Amino acid sequence: MNDLQFPPLFQGEAVTGTADPFDRAIALAVAGTDPGTVVYNLGGGTLRASLIFAPEVPLEEAMSMLPVCGLGFQAALGALAPPEVAVHLDWAGGIRVNGATCGRFRARASGTDPAETPDWLIIGLELNVQTLEGNPGNDPDRTSLIEEGCGEVERERLLESWVRHTLYWINRWQEDGPRPVHAEWRGLAKNLGEDIDFNGETGTFVGVDEFFGMLMRTDGETKLVPLSTQLEGSK
Repeated sequence: MNDLQFPPLFQGEAVTGTADPFDRAIALAVAGTDPGTVVYNLGGGTLRASLIFAPEVPLEEAMSMLPVCGLGFQAALGALAPPEVAVHLDWAGGIRVNGATCGRFRARASGTDPAETPDWLIIGLELNVQTLEGNPGNDPDRTSLIEEGCGEVERERLLESWVRHTLYWINRWQEDGPRPVHAEWRGLAKNLGEDIDFNGETGTFVGVDEFFGMLMRTDGETKLVPLSTQLEGSK
Protein backbone atom coordinates (compact mmCIF):
# COMPACT_ATOMS: atom_id res chain seq x y z
CA MET A 1 0.00 0.00 0.00
CA ASN A 2 3.01 2.27 0.06
CA ASP A 3 3.38 2.50 -3.73
CA LEU A 4 0.13 4.29 -4.44
CA GLN A 5 0.53 7.22 -6.82
CA PHE A 6 -1.64 10.30 -6.30
CA PRO A 7 -1.74 13.53 -8.32
CA PRO A 8 0.35 16.53 -7.24
CA LEU A 9 -0.93 18.23 -4.05
CA PHE A 10 -2.45 14.94 -2.88
CA GLN A 11 -0.72 12.72 -0.34
CA GLY A 12 -1.80 9.38 1.10
CA GLU A 13 -1.98 7.99 4.61
CA ALA A 14 -2.86 4.33 5.06
CA VAL A 15 -4.61 2.92 8.10
CA THR A 16 -4.98 -0.79 8.77
CA GLY A 17 -7.04 -3.31 10.69
CA THR A 18 -10.38 -1.95 11.85
CA ALA A 19 -9.27 1.70 11.74
CA ASP A 20 -11.79 3.95 10.04
CA PRO A 21 -10.16 6.37 7.57
CA PHE A 22 -13.12 8.75 7.93
CA ASP A 23 -12.48 9.14 11.66
CA ARG A 24 -8.74 9.46 11.04
CA ALA A 25 -9.31 12.13 8.39
CA ILE A 26 -11.43 14.13 10.83
CA ALA A 27 -8.70 13.93 13.45
CA LEU A 28 -6.08 15.04 10.93
CA ALA A 29 -8.25 17.93 9.72
CA VAL A 30 -8.86 19.14 13.27
CA ALA A 31 -5.10 19.03 13.86
CA GLY A 32 -4.51 21.19 10.79
CA THR A 33 -3.30 18.64 8.24
CA ASP A 34 -2.93 20.01 4.72
CA PRO A 35 -5.91 19.57 2.39
CA GLY A 36 -5.45 16.92 -0.25
CA THR A 37 -4.68 14.18 2.23
CA VAL A 38 -6.16 10.82 1.22
CA VAL A 39 -6.70 8.52 4.19
CA TYR A 40 -7.49 4.95 3.19
CA ASN A 41 -7.97 1.40 4.40
CA LEU A 42 -7.82 -1.24 1.69
CA GLY A 43 -8.27 -4.26 3.95
CA GLY A 44 -11.36 -6.35 4.60
CA GLY A 45 -14.41 -6.57 2.42
CA THR A 46 -14.87 -2.81 2.04
CA LEU A 47 -12.69 -0.21 0.37
CA ARG A 48 -12.75 2.88 2.57
CA ALA A 49 -11.10 6.21 1.80
CA SER A 50 -11.56 9.86 2.73
CA LEU A 51 -10.45 13.13 1.17
CA ILE A 52 -9.69 16.25 3.21
CA PHE A 53 -10.76 19.56 1.67
CA ALA A 54 -10.19 23.14 2.85
CA PRO A 55 -13.10 25.02 1.23
CA GLU A 56 -12.88 28.67 0.29
CA VAL A 57 -16.65 29.00 -0.20
CA PRO A 58 -19.65 28.68 2.16
CA LEU A 59 -20.55 25.17 3.26
CA GLU A 60 -23.66 24.92 1.06
CA GLU A 61 -21.58 25.53 -2.04
CA ALA A 62 -18.69 23.38 -0.76
CA MET A 63 -21.06 20.43 -0.43
CA SER A 64 -20.87 20.20 -4.21
CA MET A 65 -17.77 18.11 -3.50
CA LEU A 66 -20.12 15.24 -2.63
CA PRO A 67 -21.47 14.83 -6.19
CA VAL A 68 -18.07 15.82 -7.60
CA CYS A 69 -16.50 12.86 -5.79
CA GLY A 70 -19.33 10.73 -7.15
CA LEU A 71 -18.48 11.74 -10.70
CA GLY A 72 -14.85 10.91 -10.01
CA PHE A 73 -15.81 7.45 -8.79
CA GLN A 74 -18.05 6.71 -11.76
CA ALA A 75 -15.26 7.64 -14.15
CA ALA A 76 -12.71 5.64 -12.16
CA LEU A 77 -14.72 2.42 -12.04
CA GLY A 78 -15.82 2.93 -15.63
CA ALA A 79 -12.18 2.97 -16.71
CA LEU A 80 -11.31 -0.25 -14.86
CA ALA A 81 -14.46 -2.39 -14.88
CA PRO A 82 -15.97 -4.42 -17.74
CA PRO A 83 -17.90 -2.19 -20.17
CA GLU A 84 -21.29 -3.62 -19.20
CA VAL A 85 -20.99 -2.38 -15.60
CA ALA A 86 -23.24 0.62 -14.96
CA VAL A 87 -22.75 3.11 -12.11
CA HIS A 88 -25.43 5.49 -10.85
CA LEU A 89 -25.44 7.96 -7.98
CA ASP A 90 -28.09 8.59 -5.35
CA TRP A 91 -28.63 12.25 -4.48
CA ALA A 92 -27.78 11.65 -0.81
CA GLY A 93 -24.49 9.90 -1.61
CA GLY A 94 -25.39 6.31 -2.36
CA ILE A 95 -23.46 4.38 -5.02
CA ARG A 96 -25.32 1.93 -7.23
CA VAL A 97 -23.66 -0.61 -9.47
CA ASN A 98 -25.93 -2.32 -12.01
CA GLY A 99 -28.92 -0.95 -10.11
CA ALA A 100 -28.06 -2.23 -6.63
CA THR A 101 -26.50 -0.40 -3.70
CA CYS A 102 -22.75 -1.03 -3.62
CA GLY A 103 -21.54 1.69 -1.28
CA ARG A 104 -21.92 5.31 -0.31
CA PHE A 105 -20.31 8.69 0.12
CA ARG A 106 -20.53 10.54 3.42
CA ALA A 107 -19.58 14.07 4.48
CA ARG A 108 -18.50 15.87 7.65
CA ALA A 109 -17.33 19.45 8.14
CA SER A 110 -15.91 21.63 10.90
CA GLY A 111 -19.31 23.32 11.21
CA THR A 112 -22.88 22.88 10.05
CA ASP A 113 -23.93 26.45 9.20
CA PRO A 114 -24.53 26.36 5.43
CA ALA A 115 -23.74 30.08 5.12
CA GLU A 116 -20.34 29.85 6.82
CA THR A 117 -17.08 28.74 5.20
CA PRO A 118 -15.85 25.66 7.09
CA ASP A 119 -12.23 25.15 8.08
CA TRP A 120 -12.38 21.67 6.59
CA LEU A 121 -14.68 19.26 4.78
CA ILE A 122 -14.26 15.48 4.64
CA ILE A 123 -15.79 13.35 1.90
CA GLY A 124 -15.63 9.63 2.66
CA LEU A 125 -16.04 6.69 0.29
CA GLU A 126 -17.21 3.25 1.42
CA LEU A 127 -17.43 0.58 -1.27
CA ASN A 128 -18.45 -3.09 -1.00
CA VAL A 129 -15.70 -5.07 -2.70
CA GLN A 130 -16.21 -8.63 -1.52
CA THR A 131 -19.43 -10.65 -1.41
CA LEU A 132 -21.70 -9.53 1.41
CA GLU A 133 -22.53 -11.80 4.33
CA GLY A 134 -25.06 -14.44 3.36
CA ASN A 135 -25.63 -15.89 -0.06
CA PRO A 136 -25.42 -13.58 -3.06
CA GLY A 137 -28.86 -12.59 -4.29
CA ASN A 138 -30.65 -12.77 -0.94
CA ASP A 139 -30.96 -8.98 -0.98
CA PRO A 140 -31.24 -7.87 -4.61
CA ASP A 141 -30.85 -4.20 -3.64
CA ARG A 142 -27.33 -4.73 -2.22
CA THR A 143 -24.28 -5.90 -4.10
CA SER A 144 -20.49 -5.83 -4.27
CA LEU A 145 -17.88 -5.38 -6.97
CA ILE A 146 -17.15 -9.11 -7.06
CA GLU A 147 -20.83 -9.95 -7.51
CA GLU A 148 -20.99 -7.53 -10.45
CA GLY A 149 -18.07 -9.02 -12.33
CA CYS A 150 -15.43 -6.57 -11.12
CA GLY A 151 -13.27 -9.07 -9.27
CA GLU A 152 -10.24 -8.14 -11.39
CA VAL A 153 -10.38 -4.49 -10.37
CA GLU A 154 -7.49 -3.85 -7.96
CA ARG A 155 -8.33 -1.71 -4.95
CA GLU A 156 -5.10 0.27 -5.22
CA ARG A 157 -5.70 1.16 -8.85
CA LEU A 158 -9.34 2.04 -8.19
CA LEU A 159 -8.37 4.37 -5.35
CA GLU A 160 -5.70 6.07 -7.43
CA SER A 161 -8.11 6.45 -10.33
CA TRP A 162 -10.85 7.86 -8.07
CA VAL A 163 -8.53 10.59 -6.79
CA ARG A 164 -7.33 11.47 -10.31
CA HIS A 165 -10.80 11.66 -11.79
CA THR A 166 -12.12 13.56 -8.78
CA LEU A 167 -9.35 16.13 -9.25
CA TYR A 168 -10.43 16.52 -12.87
CA TRP A 169 -13.99 17.33 -11.80
CA ILE A 170 -12.82 19.64 -9.04
CA ASN A 171 -10.91 21.60 -11.66
CA ARG A 172 -13.93 21.71 -13.97
CA TRP A 173 -16.08 22.97 -11.08
CA GLN A 174 -13.55 25.66 -10.19
CA GLU A 175 -12.81 26.79 -13.73
CA ASP A 176 -16.16 26.41 -15.50
CA GLY A 177 -18.67 26.66 -12.67
CA PRO A 178 -21.41 24.19 -11.84
CA ARG A 179 -22.90 23.79 -15.33
CA PRO A 180 -20.66 20.96 -16.67
CA VAL A 181 -20.77 19.19 -13.31
CA HIS A 182 -24.57 19.37 -13.32
CA ALA A 183 -24.76 18.13 -16.89
CA GLU A 184 -22.61 15.07 -16.17
CA TRP A 185 -24.26 14.30 -12.84
CA ARG A 186 -27.80 14.44 -14.25
CA GLY A 187 -26.93 11.58 -16.60
CA LEU A 188 -25.93 9.40 -13.63
CA ALA A 189 -28.52 10.46 -11.04
CA LYS A 190 -30.76 7.71 -9.70
CA ASN A 191 -34.54 8.38 -9.76
CA LEU A 192 -34.28 11.81 -11.41
CA GLY A 193 -37.69 12.64 -12.84
CA GLU A 194 -39.35 9.85 -10.86
CA ASP A 195 -41.60 9.66 -7.81
CA ILE A 196 -39.58 9.01 -4.65
CA ASP A 197 -40.03 8.62 -0.92
CA PHE A 198 -37.59 10.82 0.97
CA ASN A 199 -37.55 11.51 4.70
CA GLY A 200 -41.15 10.39 5.02
CA GLU A 201 -42.41 12.52 2.13
CA THR A 202 -43.50 11.42 -1.32
CA GLY A 203 -42.90 13.57 -4.36
CA THR A 204 -41.28 13.82 -7.76
CA PHE A 205 -37.53 14.35 -7.89
CA VAL A 206 -37.53 17.08 -10.55
CA GLY A 207 -33.93 18.25 -10.34
CA VAL A 208 -31.34 20.11 -8.28
CA ASP A 209 -30.52 23.75 -7.67
CA GLU A 210 -27.15 25.45 -8.28
CA PHE A 211 -25.60 23.81 -5.23
CA PHE A 212 -27.19 20.38 -5.80
CA GLY A 213 -30.07 20.89 -3.39
CA MET A 214 -32.87 18.45 -4.19
CA LEU A 215 -35.98 19.90 -5.82
CA MET A 216 -38.97 17.71 -4.98
CA ARG A 217 -42.44 18.51 -6.28
CA THR A 218 -45.32 17.57 -3.97
CA ASP A 219 -48.98 18.58 -4.39
CA GLY A 220 -48.13 21.21 -6.97
CA GLU A 221 -45.39 22.82 -4.87
CA THR A 222 -41.63 22.45 -5.27
CA LYS A 223 -39.65 21.95 -2.07
CA LEU A 224 -35.90 22.47 -1.76
CA VAL A 225 -33.88 20.04 0.35
CA PRO A 226 -30.36 21.51 0.68
CA LEU A 227 -27.51 19.08 0.19
CA SER A 228 -26.02 20.31 3.47
CA THR A 229 -28.83 18.46 5.28
CA GLN A 230 -26.96 15.25 4.42
CA LEU A 231 -23.88 16.41 6.29
CA GLU A 232 -23.19 14.18 9.30
CA GLY A 233 -23.89 16.05 12.51
CA SER A 234 -26.24 18.53 10.83
CA LYS A 235 -29.41 17.16 12.44
